[in-house]
This record gives sequence, C-alpha cells and structure tokens, in this order.
Amino acid sequence: MRSWPSPLVPSLADRGLGTGPAPLLWDTATQGLVDLELSAAARLYVCGITPYDATHIGHAATYIAYDVLQRAWRDAGIAVSYTQNVTDIDDPLLERARVTGENWSALADRETELFREDMVALRVLAPDHFVGAVESIPRIVALIEQLHERGAVYEVGGDRYFRVHSDPDFGAVGGYEEATMRRLSAERGGDPDRPGKDDPLDCLLWRGARNGEPSWESALGPGRPGWHVECAAMALEHLGMSFDVQGGGNDLIFPHHEMSASEAQVALDDWPFARAYVHAGMVEYSGEKMSKSRGNLVLVSQLRRAGHDPVALRLALLAQHYRHDRGWDDHNLADAEQRLARWRAAVDRGAAPDARPLVGNVRAALAADLDTPRAVAAIDVWAETAIGGAQEAVAREGAERMAEEVAAPSVVRTLCDALLGVAL
Repeated sequence: MRSWPSPLVPSLADRGLGTGPAPLLWDTATQGLVDLELSAAARLYVCGITPYDATHIGHAATYIAYDVLQRAWRDAGIAVSYTQNVTDIDDPLLERARVTGENWSALADRETELFREDMVALRVLAPDHFVGAVESIPRIVALIEQLHERGAVYEVGGDRYFRVHSDPDFGAVGGYEEATMRRLSAERGGDPDRPGKDDPLDCLLWRGARNGEPSWESALGPGRPGWHVECAAMALEHLGMSFDVQGGGNDLIFPHHEMSASEAQVALDDWPFARAYVHAGMVEYSGEKMSKSRGNLVLVSQLRRAGHDPVALRLALLAQHYRHDRGWDDHNLADAEQRLARWRAAVDRGAAPDARPLVGNVRAALAADLDTPRAVAAIDVWAETAIGGAQEAVAREGAERMAEEVAAPSVVRTLCDALLGVAL
C-alpha cells in the first residue's frame, strides 16, 4: 500500500547543538517508565485506521504522539523503522458499506486516501511500511498455520479460533482481571458468549466465508482474517520479534494488543512480542466520547476545509499530554491559533533571547515520556520574552552576543520543526 510523502525534518545537530536524549516511555505492561537503551536503531509499530470514516481529532492525537516519538528518537541519533497497518477489511467497514450502499473496497480506498491527505497536512512522518490487511492475507494465513502447528487453533462453525491460554503470558499486556477482559472483549469486537468456544476469551483468527461478504481462498478455506492476527503478522513481517514499541490508543490495550502479542509469542515460541507498550489517551468532545452515532466527530478534513491551519491543530494536540484522556472543545483550536501566531511573531523579530537553554529544556521535556505540554510552555516563555522586548534586559555588549541573538529565531524555528513538527 502506498504511504504518503514525509516532511523534511531539520537537524539541531547540524546547527552545532548536538543530540538529545532518547525518551523514557511509560510502558502499560509494567506500569512504569522504561529506558529501552537504544543505540542506533528503533523499531515502532502503531496500529492504523479502519477506513470506514474520515480522520477525526482522536486519530490525529494518536498519530501525532508517535510522530513526536519518532522525532525525539531521530534527534537522539537513532534511526527509526516504522510500520503502520490499515485494516481495509473488517466488520465495521462492511457494516458502513451496507448502510451507505457503497462498495466496501471503494469506501476503504477513499477514506485511506483522505487519511493520507490529513497526515500530510498535519506534518506527520510517514511509516516506512504502510500495509493493508488485504495485501497481507498470505502472511496472515502463514501465521495462523504456525499457530495450528503449535496446537493453538480450533474450529467453531467454519471459523478458526486462537486458544489464548496457549500463551502462558496471556494477560501480561493489560494486567486485567478475567471479568474485565470478558467485558472489554464484548465491547470491542469480540464474541465471548459464542457457543462452542473452548474459552470465552478465545479470539477469531479466520472467519469462514459468508454469503454477501468478501472472502479469499486459502489453505484455511475461503474466508477473511481476524483483526488481531493481522497486526501480529504485519509486525513480525516488517519489524521482527521483540520490536521496541507497540503503539496505539489505550482502547487497544485489550483485546487487540493483548491478543496480537499472544498470537505472535505462541507462533514463534518466543517472548516478548514488543519490548514496550506505549498507549495514547482518548479524546472526548465536550465531555462525550466522539462517535458518528452521536454526531460529534471533529474531522480533520472539515477543519482544514474551514480554513484552519493544520499546524495550529497539531499544536492544540501537543498542548495536552499524549498519554492522558483529554477533552476537546471549540476553545482548543482557538487557543492554539493564538499561540502559533505568538510563536511566529517571536521568530520574525530580528533578534531574540538566546535559544540554547530552550533547546535543552524542550529536549528534557520530551525525554520525560514525551511531555509536550512542558515543551510548549517552555517555548511560550521564550516567545513572550522575545515579543516583550526583554532583549534589552538580557543583552550584553559584544559581537558574540549579537550573533547569538540574531541566530536565536532560526534556532527556534529548527527546534519547533525538528522536535514538535510545528513549522513557524
């Protein structure tokens, strides 16, 4: 599947400002900050969209969070290999196609293209591998066959299921009690009450062909893949076992990330699937979960068509911490537009306060679990100092100081772009 063009990322090191630290990250599985002790390379997998609707502000928040992670890694001199999937065949997509009367494949293609456009507008770095479920069916089938060889697959009514307890570490990602897992499974696409299953939590690997649904021929018989095994197969194909970070919204902790991890661990008889599970919080609109049924989706494409600067939208999301559930209302974007205008006014001055301390402060903020609110606040202080004409109070005599002042706006432009993806 075609990805999208990445924006050019300037380098602070090229400006003589060295490299920053690799960030400590909050790991859901251990419930603590982890140092991945990366040296030269990092492997990142982030779960992508099911393209039955347009990119909303919650999607944008998630992908911007992992974009900042990539930028922090790159600033630390770490090369990043990044894979993101597209679930271009699944029940929600087929249900939307039935409601609208549209061909499911055409719907997926259109919404995936709109997602690409939104990511370009938001200046999100493209994945090295942007992979659809449909194109991945051969490798998904191969992974299911590996699970079958391990005795971890059984059949119910023509569908293939994974025995979750064939993984001795099942449950380690989320740490939930069984009652909670059963509830979340029912709420999030599972079928814990289906008769004939060995265990209520066992998850679907391959859905046998149904009348009126697309299906593919395979060694498993005609059908289509389950959701969780899709991501397990793609991550193993492009990143290998024990990749560094599994990312996605915190609604994916269970069942999706739990199931994907167990499937990979059983198939390869190895552990762990990912070294850290880093989850982004949900975004609510005016106190309610965003959903199409409620009519309260805030769509990135609609905001763009209304004339809002996508950089301001990005900045609005960076003003809140990626890991926490957060609210969104009409004030968020207005505040961000004012902030962006202040920052741009500050760097447009001919001279400004020394930016080298600011570089250190922003790097330190991102090193502490991607604390973008702290980074944004540090830039606010620098901008207010520059705009307020406080350079007279901090100026000292000499050509060296004058050179620092003149260079400061350029350094801040590089800083904001390189680490936050905010183009000034």
